[in-house]
Amino acid sequence: MTDSTSSARKRPAPTEDLTRSVTGRLLFFYVLGDVLGSGIYALIGIMAFEVGGAFWLSFVVGVTIALMTGFAYAELITKYPQAAGASLYVHKAFGKRPVTFIVTFSLLAATISAAGALSLTFGGEYFEAFIEDVPPTLVAVVFIVLLSLLNFRGISESVWANLVMTLIESAGLLIILIIGAVVLGKGDADLSQPFELNDGNPALVVLGGAAIAFFAMTGFENAANLAEETRNPSKVFPKALLGGMALAGALYLLIAFIASMVAPIKDLAADEGEGGNLLTVVEAGPIAIPAIVFSGIALIAVTNTTLASLVAQSRIMYGMARQGVMPRIFARTHATRRTPWVSILFTAMLVIILLITTDIGTLADVTVLFLITVYGMVCLSALVLRRQPVKHDHYTAPTWILVLGIASNIALLVYTAVEKPDSLIYCAVLLAIGGALYFVNDYFTKGDPPPLDESALEV
Repeated sequence: MTDSTSSARKRPAPTEDLTRSVTGRLLFFYVLGDVLGSGIYALIGIMAFEVGGAFWLSFVVGVTIALMTGFAYAELITKYPQAAGASLYVHKAFGKRPVTFIVTFSLLAATISAAGALSLTFGGEYFEAFIEDVPPTLVAVVFIVLLSLLNFRGISESVWANLVMTLIESAGLLIILIIGAVVLGKGDADLSQPFELNDGNPALVVLGGAAIAFFAMTGFENAANLAEETRNPSKVFPKALLGGMALAGALYLLIAFIASMVAPIKDLAADEGEGGNLLTVVEAGPIAIPAIVFSGIALIAVTNTTLASLVAQSRIMYGMARQGVMPRIFARTHATRRTPWVSILFTAMLVIILLITTDIGTLADVTVLFLITVYGMVCLSALVLRRQPVKHDHYTAPTWILVLGIASNIALLVYTAVEKPDSLIYCAVLLAIGGALYFVNDYFTKGDPPPLDESALEV
């Protein structure tokens, strides 16, 4: 009896820890691939319309603000090296259910509006290279329905599939870089157009484009999900995260400059989402690349990012229902597919309603407004959580960068809200829907919902 008890005590306890197999190099490319999504394929024409030929300056501002937020994420991820995200950081910092709900729902609303913008991009000029005279909105609706059915069926994520998609997306950007090099080599570049701004206060003109550029810099927060699988995260994460973001931002800036010096601004500028994009640059360039080839690359990039958004939004909704801050019905899963079918159906319906009632530019602004709110709260949470030390070593971001990050996010939030009132209306509608569901749930749970499950806050 004694021997068996002693043997049992010596037996190692079972563990649920993840294997730390992700190196700094792998993490760097993961971040780079996450940021190099389809935003640049979708919004470059809208930026040219908003800013003029010097819209690359807006990328400088947008990338800088995103990097400030990246410093906050680097500190929080290394301080709490577990699969988590903005919702968990805010919950740890403030411990208030309504505040956590607002941040989590803002993430949900951002993915919903982003999916709407990307689906309209899918149905636009890129799709027309294959089939003409089909209404873009109709294509976008069918696109969302098909991807939602795939989401319902169940998705087994594959590192190799993700790698292939990233390589395809990057190939499209590489084509633009080659076009730029050839144009410069031949001396055919218009080097005056990239320094032309639209009429108005130059700072405000550039800031207007920065809000749109911010859309293309999203995705880096997904790196938090690899925190438990990264070797020596406190040293590796800051370099890999900030390095990946910086390289992606530099590539975007370079592509924007090339687009402006290759394509006439009158062809590139897109009014309300109807106009040029990177395909315009390819067609104006000196290399004979079939439109159908580049459009196919762009469609794959858009599909990859849109599907990721649809998966994320349904899981966020499902997670909030598990937390007890949304009606329990959204936590229901299908009997055989084991996917959150109610959340998938509800969020897909919201995406379709948005895309048939507005345009790409407004949806991009809505996405940015919600993300800026979240990122500002993450910077603030990093400062607040310094009052809660942890026992292990972790990266500490410069305080002035966090403060400047909060101020920059607030400035961009206020500017976008004031200058783009239509986007503010859509934000209010989405928040009203979320708030109504929150209070209905609170009423039926008698104001005493179950305690927050931190694992369900993972996004």
